[in-house]
Amino acid sequence: MNDPLGDMLTRIRNAQLRGKSTVRTPASKLRAWVLDVLADEGYIRGYESVADAEHPEIEISLKYFDGTPVIRELKRVSKPGRRVYMSVNDIPSVRQGLGVSIVSTSKGVMSDAAARSNNVGGEVLCTVF
Repeated sequence: MNDPLGDMLTRIRNAQLRGKSTVRTPASKLRAWVLDVLADEGYIRGYESVADAEHPEIEISLKYFDGTPVIRELKRVSKPGRRVYMSVNDIPSVRQGLGVSIVSTSKGVMSDAAARSNNVGGEVLCTVF
């Protein structure tokens, strides 16, 4: 698998289109850090590690409001073929601040607002609205 984070985002997108309440994805630290930001921002209910198979997995609880998914748009920005790095002043605001950019910084994976408050830039992993 070339893009594990892109795979996780696609699994979330597909599960929401089908109306699933949970979705599983292979476990990794980066995926868990991105899911921490999604949970803190209120886009998912939460997640937990599942170790019943030979490969550990993460089970993500998706969030819906009146039957529609809370996540309307989920896009991968920085891809393995083209990494996107931005300084703190260049980090984009998603939909005039209604959405969130998830940024991997030297201080950890955080939302765009947290990156601005910590005055750090980094790799823009994805945007959520």
